[in-house]
Amino acid sequence: MSRPTFSVLFAVVIALFGAARLSADLVWTPGQGWRVEGGALAGLSGEDGRNALELMNNARAAEEKGSARSAIKGYQKVSKKYPNSIYAGEALYRTGLLYEKRKEYFKAFESFQEMLMKYPNSQKFSQVVAEQYRIAQLLLDGARSYMWGVIPGFKNRERALEYFEQIVRNAPYSDYAPLSLMNVARGHQRMGNTEEAIDALDRMINNYPKNVLTPDAYLKLAQTHASLVEGAYYDQASTKEAITYFEDYLIQFPGDSGAGTAEKGLADMKTMLAQSKMILADYYYKYRKNYTAAKVFYNEAITTYPDSPVAARARKMLTDVDAHLAGQPAPAAKDEKQPAAPKKKKRFWLF
Repeated sequence: MSRPTFSVLFAVVIALFGAARLSADLVWTPGQGWRVEGGALAGLSGEDGRNALELMNNARAAEEKGSARSAIKGYQKVSKKYPNSIYAGEALYRTGLLYEKRKEYFKAFESFQEMLMKYPNSQKFSQVVAEQYRIAQLLLDGARSYMWGVIPGFKNRERALEYFEQIVRNAPYSDYAPLSLMNVARGHQRMGNTEEAIDALDRMINNYPKNVLTPDAYLKLAQTHASLVEGAYYDQASTKEAITYFEDYLIQFPGDSGAGTAEKGLADMKTMLAQSKMILADYYYKYRKNYTAAKVFYNEAITTYPDSPVAARARKMLTDVDAHLAGQPAPAAKDEKQPAAPKKKKRFWLF
């Protein structure tokens, strides 16, 4: 046999053996204990293999009897002493489940994380991510992580947000990643971290544009920007951002259940923006007598929200402005008496 032919056959044998090894899984039954199915080897042989299997069986027996502490100790011995065996990943998984059952959520998450980092090809990958998501959600909703399974600790929503972010890194293409980002946004909003909430929603929209949660993310992003609006007298950057996202939402998801909420939010934000233009226009009209500038801002108020009461008032004020620009006295409003001309006196302007 030539050397190239031998090399090819050797590679094929290795590939087939590797596939068999990767497909191996552990199965436990009350009568037989743990056994390897679907794979060639357990990763150990001889005395080490027998010792690892014995530890696994003893830990599972303790688990079945309700002795969680003994079971955890047994599984931890396996994962530390036999890290290259097929038993190690299962031992970490069951350690996490037992900690979770004892409400030791921090240790549970860490055990699951160790399993994902060391054994990313495990057949239980999706199950582990699901457990991590469940723990993070419990903590975000106010669950307390216990010490030694007995003493409840403090609520720790910040840790929950860290866990959700870790889930996004662990499984960016899973269904749990967009869910985690939505929970990150929800948690930050609850804690008053508006900028962080906006960042999470923005990542959700950009990274998962076709996800079923994307419409809700758009709406929440618009509402979050709207929550930053302080009033018509202040900078309107947040108002403009909110308008953009409300409009994007209505264009991209016209049949979504939140359309009514978005339409109201859009109307409120346009009203706010139009009012800010009116304030500037009134200032130039009343205090600076700069009728050209006033006309610009009254027109902007109309353009911003043409069908609003604000726009109606702006149109009325434009009549006065145009009269001033033409060198004529402003027309008196209907049903209003012309006030007597005041005596001339000194005035002190603030502007």
